[in-house]
Amino acid sequence: MKFGPVAPDSALGATAVHSIRKDGFVLKKGTRIGATEVAAMQAAGISEIVVARLESGDVTEDEAAGQIACAIAGEGVKVDTSFTGRCNLFAAHSGILVVDRVAIDALNRVDEAITFATLPEFKPVVEGEMIATVKIIPFAVGRDPLERALSLAARAKPLVRIQPYGIRKVGVVSTRLPGLSDKVIDKTIRITEDRLVPTGARIVAERRIAHEQDALTHAIEDLRKEGAELVVVFGASAIADRRDVIPAAVEAAGGRIEHFGMPVDPGNLMLIADVGGKPLIGAPGCARSPKENGFDWVLMRLLAGIPVSREDVTGMGVGGLLMEIVTRPQPRAEVKEGRRIAAIVLAAGRSTRMGGPNKLLADIHGKPMVRIAAEQALASQARPVVVVTGHQREEVEAALKGLAVTFAHNAEFADGLSTSLRVGIAALPADADGAVILLSDMPQVQNTLIDRVIDAFDPEKSALIVMPVIAGQRGNPVLWSRRFFPELMALQGDVGARHLIARFGEAVHEVPVEGQAALTDVDTPEALAQARTARP
Repeated sequence: MKFGPVAPDSALGATAVHSIRKDGFVLKKGTRIGATEVAAMQAAGISEIVVARLESGDVTEDEAAGQIACAIAGEGVKVDTSFTGRCNLFAAHSGILVVDRVAIDALNRVDEAITFATLPEFKPVVEGEMIATVKIIPFAVGRDPLERALSLAARAKPLVRIQPYGIRKVGVVSTRLPGLSDKVIDKTIRITEDRLVPTGARIVAERRIAHEQDALTHAIEDLRKEGAELVVVFGASAIADRRDVIPAAVEAAGGRIEHFGMPVDPGNLMLIADVGGKPLIGAPGCARSPKENGFDWVLMRLLAGIPVSREDVTGMGVGGLLMEIVTRPQPRAEVKEGRRIAAIVLAAGRSTRMGGPNKLLADIHGKPMVRIAAEQALASQARPVVVVTGHQREEVEAALKGLAVTFAHNAEFADGLSTSLRVGIAALPADADGAVILLSDMPQVQNTLIDRVIDAFDPEKSALIVMPVIAGQRGNPVLWSRRFFPELMALQGDVGARHLIARFGEAVHEVPVEGQAALTDVDTPEALAQARTARP
């Protein structure tokens, strides 16, 4: 292929290497130059253009990319039409992406003009998902390197394929110990069902038993009799050793432990076994979370009928550090006997829904509503108590005169709730382990409720976000561990942190409470009238 600058009248039949824009004239990169383009360039005063011109033996980029893509695609792979030297490959059905890493590396070493990229090996994919792409770097490639690439692909084919999911029936065993509620197990089942949806598998049988070897052995045998093609065991206690309850029960059921442990975090405490020719997984604790972890890597392969050997597992270390685990306890040297929880009272709002004066200054049982919130915070364990002001700053501060609170003014209060959260967190002492966020328009919230939320805060038991709940409905106040201060500081607009609660669901601890205090705010004149008549 010839490549270089030429005058416009010498570019006829060649391909433009770069885009050109001048005085309203536009010539896009990759355009095949004809007489019209030559005349337009001359009229625009363009004296030189860089072009590429095919020579004998050259194959165009689109033709070469298409040929290679067709040569490497295996079962379950759809090849798209080539364009601009690229040919994309897509999954024709859901399954696991299987690649020949050695052959792909060899293909990419044939010639620098030829490249082939894929999604990560063993990635679960859905129908229509792009899984790989062939890209020819220049505008053409020589016939010789193309033939070498096609020959390599023919010998190794397929270089990529989609292994369909084959297992449809899954059995689940959940073991119990004191302190593990049915609610946790219910949530685990729901998350597992959601994981299975893309694969077409479903839970056909479930058992909840004591965390004892004999009970688990019988449960595994029962699930196999009920047709489970794969069994997942969620232990009330993590597997600590090959002689622990779960592996011992598997062996008592006639099973064989393939491997225990994996270099993927989260997911370290994974057990893979075979019982009567059917796979069994001793799930790590992180499998109760919907976030990707080592459990997903193993589960999806097994559902597709791809064996997972000890060698496979021990090869997962590179790339195996998946994410920060928010529920992981801090190093023991940093664990404190007593934790310091601060309170942030949000009192910067404009009361726009009230349609009139500042509701926080409204009198309820002889006190401004904002003072009721601040006094209850001061009567709780929380220290210090930071009050974030904004709208009518002077009036709010006057309403709190004489109280041992710290004021933090939010000059950007009109931009929404998130700005007050940022100001409040920024005002906290560096040694605060967390903060309970109080809304000053909730006058029924008392210090006893605040203390119940604070008492439930326990990072070592994954209780990093604590909130009251009434009949399944979550309320306020909400306590946040310092771990989440950066996320709270990053919030924008007039929104709270509800999406963060959903995102970090495994760190949420609910405190059941009675009454309506945790749900009752004063947003309307009608609500204010009711608050004034409510019993103090």
